Amino acid sequence: MTVTLTVLGCDGSHAGAGGAASGYLVRCWETGTALWIDAGPGTFANLQRFCDPRELTGVVLTHEHRDHCSDLDGFLTAARFSWGWDRSPLPVLAAPGVRDRIGSDEGGVLDWREVGDGDGADLGGLRVVLSRTDHGPVTLGVRVEGSGGVLGYSADSGPGWSLEALGPGLDLALCEATYTSDHEGTAGHMSGREAGRTARAAGVGRLVVTHRWPTMAAAAVEAEAAEAFGRPVRSAVTGRGYSL
Repeated sequence: MTVTLTVLGCDGSHAGAGGAASGYLVRCWETGTALWIDAGPGTFANLQRFCDPRELTGVVLTHEHRDHCSDLDGFLTAARFSWGWDRSPLPVLAAPGVRDRIGSDEGGVLDWREVGDGDGADLGGLRVVLSRTDHGPVTLGVRVEGSGGVLGYSADSGPGWSLEALGPGLDLALCEATYTSDHEGTAGHMSGREAGRTARAAGVGRLVVTHRWPTMAAAAVEAEAAEAFGRPVRSAVTGRGYSL
């Protein structure tokens, strides 16, 4: 079965000009499964370019920072006032604290499920397993398994956590690389070099770096990630898709 990843937003901590913060669409086409993983500012608009949001199978929100969850407010507004929600509540796997950041769900649109380290769930044709990362609030890295491949997503993390925690067999890893190595240790995130190292240790098939600070040069982050990984690395770009 074909599993795909589409980047809805990839800017670190805040959206740059014309950009969007963290958000990704993962689909298993044969089963009609569509997961919205993280919902940073700008990602709901981009989600509508690639998927009818009313056909989502589930949402995964990795932590409470608003650059990863705030656009769920827009989804709720559309569900209540534009679409008229006429289906069962949409499952939302959310780290502790996320629900308090989102506006009220008066229409019963969402089925909130608080999750933590080691928890897992089946959403349509995909299996989701979570791992707590090295980040301020409880933050959960995500393993997404389908018969067509396995995706690993670091969410936000410093170097005290490794992609290895998501288990073996990662065909593609989406790993944060907020800045270059000269900024290591300054903000609880990974550099390109650290992202490359953790991907190499985890035996990742392909590495895509994401969550780059908008003023950081993509080429510099990508180059040091590739050197540490030992193979070519791609930088996430909004709208770009990948097949596992």
